[in-house]
Amino acid sequence: MSGPGSAAGGVLDSLTAVASLLAPDQPSVADQTRRAHTDPEGYVSTYGDRLDDRGITEPFPGLAWIALVDALTEHGLLAEFDWKEGTDEIRFRLNGLASRPSADPWVLLDDGEWDLPTHDFLEACGRHYREVGAALVVLDIESDCYPVACVRAGRADELISLAKGTGFAVWPLGVAKAA
Repeated sequence: MSGPGSAAGGVLDSLTAVASLLAPDQPSVADQTRRAHTDPEGYVSTYGDRLDDRGITEPFPGLAWIALVDALTEHGLLAEFDWKEGTDEIRFRLNGLASRPSADPWVLLDDGEWDLPTHDFLEACGRHYREVGAALVVLDIESDCYPVACVRAGRADELISLAKGTGFAVWPLGVAKAA
C-alpha cells in the first residue's frame, strides 16, 4: 500500500506536478495521468481506442506517462512529431499549441534552417523559442517520435527536475549541450 512518503506516492506526486505545470488550466490532464497510475486497468478500459493507436492493449509501467502525453495532446498543449516530419508541418502544429509564445519565433529562423532534418529543425526552433522567453521540451516516450510541449523558459529546469521524480525524462530543445 502506498502512503504519501512512499516511492509510489512520490511518483504520483511528481506525475501530478508535471501535469499541473504543463496544463495549469486543465485539471483533467492531471486527473487522467493520476488515473493511469492508480487504476491502470480502468484507464486502459476507458481510453482503449486512444491507446490502440499506440499499440497498447494492457497496462504497462509507462502508461501514466503515455496518458500525460495523450491528455496534453487532447488539450492542444503537445504536438507529437514523427522522426521524419516536414518543417512546414512542424511549424503549423507548433503554431497550434495553446501554450505557444505570443511573440513569433519564426521570424528568427535563418533561410538554411527551413531545410533541416526533423531533429535539427526542432533544435533550431527550441533555440529561437528561447529567444522569445519560451522553451520547447520533449517528453521522452522511448519512441522514434518527438512529443513536444511549450513552457515558459524559466520553468523548463523545474519541469525536467519534476520529470525525474516520475522515472521518465523531459529534455529541452535548442539548449547547448555541456562539454
